[in-house]
Amino acid sequence: MSLASPPALPVARTVADLRWQVFAWRAEGLKVGLVPTMGALHEGHLSLVRLALQSADRVVVSLFVNPAQFAPHEDFASYPRGEDQDAALLAEAGCHLLYAPDASEIYPPGFATTVTVSGVSAPLEGERRPQFFGGVATVVAKLLIQSSPDVAVFGEKDYQQLQVIRRMVRDLDLPVEIIGAPTRRADDGLALSSRNAYLSAEQRVTAGRLNVIMAEMARTLAAGGAVNTAEAGAMDALAAAGFNSIDYIEVRHAETLAALGPGPIGEAPARVLAAAWLGKTRLIDNVAV
Repeated sequence: MSLASPPALPVARTVADLRWQVFAWRAEGLKVGLVPTMGALHEGHLSLVRLALQSADRVVVSLFVNPAQFAPHEDFASYPRGEDQDAALLAEAGCHLLYAPDASEIYPPGFATTVTVSGVSAPLEGERRPQFFGGVATVVAKLLIQSSPDVAVFGEKDYQQLQVIRRMVRDLDLPVEIIGAPTRRADDGLALSSRNAYLSAEQRVTAGRLNVIMAEMARTLAAGGAVNTAEAGAMDALAAAGFNSIDYIEVRHAETLAALGPGPIGEAPARVLAAAWLGKTRLIDNVAV
């Protein structure tokens, strides 16, 4: 006897249709959760849906590959896409609505507004991808306003992005609770990511060293090691492991992302964050100290 497939997942393409469904749920007294994604879904994304279901009666997942957060030389055109497969996975995970707008629905003709979050967006990713967080903050602000969720869930793998979104929500008094979800990892510790599909078999083996080296750095810092020594050692370890370029591997204050060097971190809440390249694939990750 075969198991029945989950029913087809409803899809909203416009802000009006999304709001109509959310309004109907609210009329029933139901809480609404939002999980923003760019598609190419994997277990990490599905874990966000399951976490949202713990805090909301109905969960919307948005699927939008946001052109505003890609620089001209980045992988917007080649970013993996597959809405039908994503919808099937979301239906199995318990999602109630897929919001999949076209770019013209998010950025209509004449669109001229951007959201900028200062401070926490400046270092690390902000230095290497100066267009990135403006694009992220703008589209997330729009998604939150469009869907009016009670809670929204974001993965800790994109840790700086999570802190930018939290800062934006606090500063703009948006009525939503932002929940950070633990990073889901493969058996060797590599953080799950849609871009992992770009890795060759050989690169995939090397990629598993990133989390190991970060964890070793975090243990050194927790034991009282100096920041500058730990960061330099981790840079050398990544190069020796086969990463062909290292954007950064640094320890930062866990909330503000301010630098904590050069000596021991003391009692400050801290996070190790890294971005490194294998061939044309850029991997990012972070671990708590």
